[in-house]
Amino acid sequence: MAYKISNDCVSCGTCAGECPTGAISEGTPYVINANECVSCGTCAGACPVGAISEE
Repeated sequence: MAYKISNDCVSCGTCAGECPTGAISEGTPYVINANECVSCGTCAGACPVGAISEE
């Protein structure tokens, strides 16, 4: 199951830098490409505001 980024995202970019597959793109909020996400949870663990969760 892919992860998603909520509107709580502060667009800091931490998650994008941690994603091993490059599935996260810049935006407000940032966006996770569900087709590229391998559901590893690295982004959720790196998010300083807890804006990332499983769909």
